[in-house]
Amino acid sequence: MGWFWADPPAAPAASASASAASRPSQCPVSHGTGPAPHPLPGAGAGSPPSSCPMHKRTIEALTPGASHPPSDSSVPPSSCPVPHGNRSETKEEPQSILSKLNPLNYMFHSISQERAPDQTYALPTSRDESSIPKGSGDGNWEYPSPQQMYNALLRKGYTDTDVTAVESMVAVHNFLNEGAWGEVVEWERRFGKGLFRGWEISKRGEENAPMALRRLEIAEGETEEPTLIRFQGRPKEMTPKAAVIQVLGRLYPSKFGTEPPFDRHDWYVSRNVGSERKVVRYVIDYYTGPPEPTGEPVFYLDVRPAVTPTGAAERLIRWGGDVWWKASGGQTREADAHKPWYHGITRNLSS
Repeated sequence: MGWFWADPPAAPAASASASAASRPSQCPVSHGTGPAPHPLPGAGAGSPPSSCPMHKRTIEALTPGASHPPSDSSVPPSSCPVPHGNRSETKEEPQSILSKLNPLNYMFHSISQERAPDQTYALPTSRDESSIPKGSGDGNWEYPSPQQMYNALLRKGYTDTDVTAVESMVAVHNFLNEGAWGEVVEWERRFGKGLFRGWEISKRGEENAPMALRRLEIAEGETEEPTLIRFQGRPKEMTPKAAVIQVLGRLYPSKFGTEPPFDRHDWYVSRNVGSERKVVRYVIDYYTGPPEPTGEPVFYLDVRPAVTPTGAAERLIRWGGDVWWKASGGQTREADAHKPWYHGITRNLSS
C-alpha cells in the first residue's frame, strides 16, 4: 500500500492504449465512525490476484531482487555519472538499498514508464493525482501509473503478475489510501486545535460528534487542512493494538477473531498548532474482511494517532467519550430532558 511517487511523471517512450478497467461509480471512502469496509470497485471482481501488491510487502514489491546483480559494465543508477575506467586502483563501495530510496516515502526515486520486455498488453502511463497535499506545499501526492506498478512488480521478480489485473490493483491501492487520508483528516478536524476542543466534540459520543464538529467549525470560520510530509511502510512490524487483537482472537474467536493486518503504514502529518508546525505520526493497519455475497473482497482500515503522550490522550478522549455517553444513558437522558414531566420532577427535587 501507499505507493506514492513525489517525482514528476516521466514522459512515456511509446503511447500505450488499452481499454481501461471499469472504475467504481460509488465513493470508496467510508463516512462512518471507526474502521469501515472498503469494497473493491467493479462488480464481479472476485478476490485480488495472487500477485496483488496489497498482499505483498510494500518495500519488498519495490526492492530490486538480489538474484539479479548488475553487471560490471553497467553503472548503478545512483552512482557518479562520470566514468572512471582509467582509475582501476579505486574500488567503489556497493551502495545500500536505503541510499537509493526517496526519504519522503522510502520508495525508489523513479520507476520506468516504458513497456516491459515481452509485454503484449498495453497499460496506461497516466498517473492520478491524489487528494493528499504534500507537506512541502507544492501540490498533491501522485499515485503510480499502472505501467509503473507493473514494472515495479517485475523489478522485484513477480514475473507471474497478471498484466490485465494491474489496473484493478492500482484502483484498489488508490481508494484505500484516499480512505486512510479521509480518516486522518477527521482526526485532525477534531483534535488539531487542542485536547479540550476535542473533548467538547467527543463528550456526547460518536453519534453526535459530527454535528458538534460542524457547529464549532461554522463558529470558528475557515480551518487549515493538514498535509502529509512523508510515510513509511512497516508491514513486518505489527502494532501493539493489532497484536492485542490477535491474542483476543485466540481467546474469543467469535468476537475478536480476524486475520492479521496485511500491511501497516506510518504517516507523518503536519499539524498547525498556534503559529508552529507540529509533526503527528498516524498508524494505519490494513485488514481484509469476509467477502461480499457477490464475491467482492472487503477491506478495513484502522487509522489512529501513534501512542505518544498527545496521541494517547486523543484516543482516550475519543474512546472514553463514546463509552461514557452510552454507559450513562446520555441519549435517553437528553430525550427525557425535553419532556414536561422531567422538568416537573427536577423542580420538585430542587425545592
